[in-house]
Amino acid sequence: MIGTVTSSLENGTGTISFFHPHSNSLPGEILNKLSKEIARMGKAPEVKVIVLKSDGEKTFCGGASFEELVSIKNKEQGKKFFSGFSSVINSIRTSSKFVIARVQGRAVGGGVGLAAAADYVFASESASVKLSELAIGIGPFVIGPAVERKIGMAAFSHLSINATSWQSADWAKSNGLYNEVFKTLEELDLGVKTLSEILAKSNPEAMEQLKKIFWAGTEHWDGLLQERAAISGELILSDFSRKAIEKFKSK
Repeated sequence: MIGTVTSSLENGTGTISFFHPHSNSLPGEILNKLSKEIARMGKAPEVKVIVLKSDGEKTFCGGASFEELVSIKNKEQGKKFFSGFSSVINSIRTSSKFVIARVQGRAVGGGVGLAAAADYVFASESASVKLSELAIGIGPFVIGPAVERKIGMAAFSHLSINATSWQSADWAKSNGLYNEVFKTLEELDLGVKTLSEILAKSNPEAMEQLKKIFWAGTEHWDGLLQERAAISGELILSDFSRKAIEKFKSK
């Protein structure tokens, strides 16, 4: 596999970083490792807060791996791939620890889903967002519940329908996807560091109870996101999707 998932622990802050040379896209193996690492840190008593980030400066996450999408041959493989996004979102949802996302650059598709699932998001001014799924013949089905929960149906439908246009970091902040937006990466990192240090010294039991309140009403997501994965897994097999992905890859 090309790409990595690494983790570290410092003064109660567990940091999980992912990287892929193709705009930090997410093949199934990276999704699987992210899900497992988030779940592991969520149960580790020495971890008080989790920071989720990607390496590089320009792109936080390019969404699903096109190489893996075109390799899907049947509905079962399709559902399995998209279930990777389901697993990551549910790992964040069920973690007893707050998850802070550091979004240093553009977020596309599943990358928007990661940001939406996080409990608090720091972003840079260059961190524009786009839900491009409809442009390749599918839709943001798996990540949809997380995005809608965070920004509401009106903004979610805006992103989903206007699938070829970027929305600015300020737009994302005004609609609730981002909590804070910074002009420089230095300021961004300081914001992440400051809050994570504060949370690492806060009462773990209080934070765990708050997280339960924040995520109340999502207990059915284990089944819901699997159903959504099946929808995407079937649609990605269409001729429309195959042609659209090849067109994107050739750019």
